[in-house]
Amino acid sequence: MIPGMPARLLVVSDAWFPQVNGVVRTLSTVVDLLRAGGDTVEVIGPDRFHSLPTPGYAEIRLALAPRRRLQQLIDAFAPDAIHVATEGPLGWAARAICRRRGWRFTTSFHTRFPEYLHARTRVPVEWSWAVMRRFHAASAATLVATPSLAAEMRERRFGNIAAWSRGVDTRRFHPVTAPGAPGNPWAHLPRPVFLYAGRLAVEKNIAAFLSLDLPGSKAVVGDGPQRTALQSRFPQAHFTGRLDNGQLAAAYAGADAFVFPSRTDTFGLVLLEALASGTPVAAYPVTGPIDVIGPAPEKVGALGEDLRAACLDALAADRAACRRHAERWSWEACAARFRDTMTPARH
Repeated sequence: MIPGMPARLLVVSDAWFPQVNGVVRTLSTVVDLLRAGGDTVEVIGPDRFHSLPTPGYAEIRLALAPRRRLQQLIDAFAPDAIHVATEGPLGWAARAICRRRGWRFTTSFHTRFPEYLHARTRVPVEWSWAVMRRFHAASAATLVATPSLAAEMRERRFGNIAAWSRGVDTRRFHPVTAPGAPGNPWAHLPRPVFLYAGRLAVEKNIAAFLSLDLPGSKAVVGDGPQRTALQSRFPQAHFTGRLDNGQLAAAYAGADAFVFPSRTDTFGLVLLEALASGTPVAAYPVTGPIDVIGPAPEKVGALGEDLRAACLDALAADRAACRRHAERWSWEACAARFRDTMTPARH
């Protein structure tokens, strides 16, 4: 690769369309921007292989014995640089191919699989962290989204950590439907409206939000394996299912506060989407929220181990300040940083 010259960049990811999650949104946005800048970018995901549904999460499919087919696809594309985005079957196969050939590659850490696996199966997190450490140890650089996550991974003896932050589409997410304005999707609900948006899965800790004694209403946007159980347990909450495009933007902008109850996310793109919509955030003081909300020079939400108190405190935030804070996060800078970290595959 020659700096400033177009290159052939390959991304191998177990998370790709038709999946809907933060990893796919990040990768697809970055890929589009790199292509617009002149690079030839190929993404190899599970859609090109025979696959099986993930137990308990059917919409996420895992490639079945992908190594031979993956090797053919890599050779056909002839990449200048390779990024292995995930630690699933495709990620391990790509890692093995690169190591056998003596090729360099980068990786990224998107998901706390040790905690997710423990929540579902009780497998000790130390075992899973050891596997993750082995996976990433072979890379030229492991990209992480926040300073707090980078510090944690160094404590867990990960090496070659590189910063790679995130962005938000401020044209798509903006204060189009302020609380109380005509067209607000929550106009029929008692105020204030506390909103969660994202995947409905056990690791998102959504029950911690829905269990809170809060005034007004609770709204939940999104879908996932826990939706039926949550709707049954919390019938007073308002579940919309998945929303797209303008509907999702209006849902953010129309809420009085956005509640992010997850303790295990590595970033939380929804935090920026809410802030860009002018909606303050309430969350626990953990990786993601402390990196997005914590450094804000103005009040854009509230963090605390008492999530109820944080929700009520967030209502006092300045919605214009929320928007200003979100405008500091650029997808263009995210894509440029991603490209800068990529290492030529061949010495």
